[in-house]
Order: sequence, then C-alpha cells, then structure tokens
Amino acid sequence: MKVHILHTGRVLIDRALAYKEQSLHPAPYTGWLRGREKKMWVPVSSYLIEHPKGLILIDTGWHEEMRWNQRKHLGSFAYSMYQGELPEGHSIAEQLHSLGISSKNLDFVILSHMHSDHVSGLRQVQDAKKILTSENEWHSAQRKLGYIKSMWDNISIDTFKLMDIPYGPYKKGYDLFGDGTLYLVYTPGHSDGMISVLVKIKKGWVVLASDVGYSERSWKEMILPGITTDKKAAYDSLKWLKDFSQKKDCIRVIANHDSKIKPGIIE
Repeated sequence: MKVHILHTGRVLIDRALAYKEQSLHPAPYTGWLRGREKKMWVPVSSYLIEHPKGLILIDTGWHEEMRWNQRKHLGSFAYSMYQGELPEGHSIAEQLHSLGISSKNLDFVILSHMHSDHVSGLRQVQDAKKILTSENEWHSAQRKLGYIKSMWDNISIDTFKLMDIPYGPYKKGYDLFGDGTLYLVYTPGHSDGMISVLVKIKKGWVVLASDVGYSERSWKEMILPGITTDKKAAYDSLKWLKDFSQKKDCIRVIANHDSKIKPGIIE
C-alpha cells in the first residue's frame, strides 16, 4: 500500500477562508475589500493510493485551463474570491503520466467534495473506471451556491449512500473494498457531504482530511474553516479529527491545503 501526496497547483485565498475569524467585515473569507497582507498561498492537493485491489485517486486539483483562462474556468464570481496557479508538469494528468499511469488505469476517482479546487481537473481523468462522491454531496452540488457545475457537465459520476462504519464523527461513510482497509468517512460541515479518507497501511492509519481543517493548526486549536454549511457538523468533524490524530495507531493526518505538507510517498 502506498499513498502518493501530489500538489496539483496552489490557490491564493484570504486567510479567513482557511481560519474562521471574527471581523466587522460581513464575509472576510471572500477577500473582498481586504488587503494583500491578509492573503495566503496554499497547496491544492490530490492523492494517489496504490491499493492491492486497485488504484484510487482522491480529488483532481486544477485543470490545465487554469494556466491560460482561469477567469473563464472559475467564473467571474469565484475568480473575485480566489485565484490559482498551476506550474507546468503539476496537473493531475501530467503527474499521472510521469508515474506511467493513464486515467484509464484508475479504478476509482474519489471526490472528497465538489468545490472547484477539488474537481477542476476532473475532465483530465474522466476515463477512470468509476468516479465516486457521496450522495449527500452530489445533491448539494446540484442545488446550492459555491459549486461550478461546468466542471463535471457530461461526466459520469456515481454516488454512494452513507452506511454504518466504525469511524467518523457520526460513524457513517463507506467501506470502499469491504475489507476495512480504506474508509470514506462522512465528515460534513465545510460542505454537506464532504468525506475524509482513512487508509490502513502496515504502521497504522493515514487520514486524508480534505477540508475538515486547512492545516494541523486547525484541529490543534479547533479553528473552523471560514466557509461552513453547518457549524455544528463542522465542529464535530474537526473534533473527531483531533481525537483520531491522538490515537496510537494514527500515523499521519493530512489536510488538503496545509503548506507544511510536502509531496512524497507514505508506505
């Protein structure tokens, strides 16, 4: 079992999007009318899991269109809040190619949630055998603000229903292979149907925490993301992550946008 940490570009956001803050500003996470000194670059991460039962990609990072026409790709509204950067060789397609992997070789593409920085590159891996997200997230993405539907138009995406599992704030999720080695754990709050991924390797559990928190600081200090659809659920998910991180058999917890996390392989 191997977990590849891949940085598929980075994103410039207001610090209040990563770490919720009290402010006279009605929506500081937008970055509107806030100075450059309040902005921060953070990585946009994807993860490739080499599992004995298949190849699994978690999230897709930025699409290569971000290099030449990101205002169109994101839409003017989203572009007014954040901008991205995707160096040559860093798209998910390019990184898979460098590993000798075609998108057709991917058994699963798992979307932790469907915000743009997690699904932008979806078209570049649309030939995967199965693309999967939670049923809750799929329904929210069709009817709520904050999603860019053009990023998955005409792409076949399957959903899973939440089932009872041993882990998570609500002990709900999905055992991907039915053998307890890879769980999709329901950790809502930042979005309605967001999932984290629990991977069992020889030494213990690796947690791919998506946007439950933006960095280790988030769960150590219990700082919610700036955008939440349900504050109580976001708190419950973050508290579970903090508690799980302290377990003896938890060897690593990785937030998607943590600047301290470097690309590499966990095995």
